[in-house]
Amino acid sequence: MSLRLILIRHAKSGWNDPGADDHARVLNQRGHESAIAIGEWLAKQGYMPELILCSDATRTQETAALIIPHLHPQPRLQLSSALYHAAPDTILDLIRRSEAASIAVVGHNPGIGMLARGLVETAPDHARFGDYPTCATTVLDFDADRWNAIQPYQGRIVDFIVPRDLIGTRTPVK
Repeated sequence: MSLRLILIRHAKSGWNDPGADDHARVLNQRGHESAIAIGEWLAKQGYMPELILCSDATRTQETAALIIPHLHPQPRLQLSSALYHAAPDTILDLIRRSEAASIAVVGHNPGIGMLARGLVETAPDHARFGDYPTCATTVLDFDADRWNAIQPYQGRIVDFIVPRDLIGTRTPVK
């Protein structure tokens, strides 16, 4: 049996109000487009998680909400305050508590990108993997039958993509 892990950084959020609460920041237009593109891409590739573990920040919840409608069957969504700006070990601990064989995590940098780099056996040949931009998505497989058995640097890269690979740098029409 193998396990599949999909690590997604939240989509681009706005900084219109620099004094606003970081936890409550919302996605901007580019973020909406990116999350939809990632949802469509996941579906087209057949990457269907059973469970999405998601930070309870507004921008991560919005990212998940824009991805989920493209996935069939739709995964169960589990919000967690522990994922808000979580360190890689915290994210991995939450993953290890799950019974699902296929999990997506929607989280924040630097933790989500650090976890991706710490789990891959061989990094993908993609210029953006190292900085893990907004809505970057890594799909990893592990030869294990339970999450407690996974170890650093054992994940096989199945895929890695960033929204610009899908939708380019076009400026949204107003």
